[in-house]
Amino acid sequence: MFSRSKSPNPDVTPVGETPDEVTEQPAPGKGRATPKRKDAQAANKRPLVPNDRKAARQAAREKDRKARDLAMAAMQNPTDQKLARHLPPRDQGQVKAYVREHVDARWNLGEFFLPVAIVMLLGSFLASQMAELTIVLFVGMYGFLFLTIIDAVVMWRGLKKRLLAKFGEVPGGTMMYAVSRSYQIRRSRLPRPVHKKHGNFPS
Repeated sequence: MFSRSKSPNPDVTPVGETPDEVTEQPAPGKGRATPKRKDAQAANKRPLVPNDRKAARQAAREKDRKARDLAMAAMQNPTDQKLARHLPPRDQGQVKAYVREHVDARWNLGEFFLPVAIVMLLGSFLASQMAELTIVLFVGMYGFLFLTIIDAVVMWRGLKKRLLAKFGEVPGGTMMYAVSRSYQIRRSRLPRPVHKKHGNFPS
């Protein structure tokens, strides 16, 4: 008689409808149905291995080849600013460029060590029957090596002062970078020397 209508319980699923069907009803203001959890998870899955492995390997090789070509072009043309970012990590930066230019401008005894060592070794083989001459050649080779070490120390001390004056610091590994370059034959150095002749020290 005095009955009143009961408000529907929001937690009760209407008869004839499953929970999944209820979630598919469009929410006010969205304009689209809420996707099921299993559908959303399936959409986010990505294959760990590409379907065509052969094509993926070919693409990776092609990418590596292009990177090597760009790195070689940058080492052949170290003054090209567009290619500078393609230099190997050990050769990048203003400090490394300054070190290379300083070492290349200098006459280093180390750059003559390899030719001198080859000549002395050949001479020792040719004079293998002459023990005294062989000893003299070996002593001479090690004596020249000792002189190259002294020259490298002198080179580094002067270069270190210049680096501190220009950049305010000397990054780690710079000494070995400079010394190893000073022992390379000038024409075979990579990145290539900026100047063809010695004597052009960086400012």
